Amino acid sequence: MKVSKLSISLPAEQAEEVREMARQAGMSVSAWVAEACAARLRSTHLREFLDEWAAENGVITGEELEQARAEMERAQEKAGLRPRRQARRAG
Repeated sequence: MKVSKLSISLPAEQAEEVREMARQAGMSVSAWVAEACAARLRSTHLREFLDEWAAENGVITGEELEQARAEMERAQEKAGLRPRRQARRAG
């Protein structure tokens, strides 16, 4: 993998927290920052995709979102990725 070196500046308190978080994770500061940047990029790209999708298809309703959650939970249970839970009770 090709890498590019960047020089960044952070407030001292934030820099210390980043160093500590990286140490706790057993990572270099560079690896920790790269992972944080990757997460932010994924989030930004997902938001852009969802905004575009909603512009073309309309906003996802609460009912559609709950149906998707239920389907994901069933798929995870079937794959053995999570224990079975009791069904949620409506308000």
